[in-house]
Amino acid sequence: MSEKELGQKWDRCLADSAIKLGTGLGLGIVFSVVFFKRRTWPIAFGTGLGLGMAYSNCQNDLRSHYVLHSKVAKVCVLIIDIIYYHVLSWSDVT
Repeated sequence: MSEKELGQKWDRCLADSAIKLGTGLGLGIVFSVVFFKRRTWPIAFGTGLGLGMAYSNCQNDLRSHYVLHSKVAKVCVLIIDIIYYHVLSWSDVT
């Protein structure tokens, strides 16, 4: 893995962490105010969930050497489904 790829992965991790942390914190605050009479545990719970998801995503991203883009995966699955369907339809005929 080159230094440029590693830097891009770290940038994605930090951006993803900021988004997930902010979302978890925001949802925790909303649930705390609306449903739980302004207790603090929903805020801590939401923040922890956000950090946990961000950590898991970063760990998977940094461990992966080869990135399979979603469009490539969808096309491959579509091709496999078409081939599988045609093989089954031909086996029914014979």
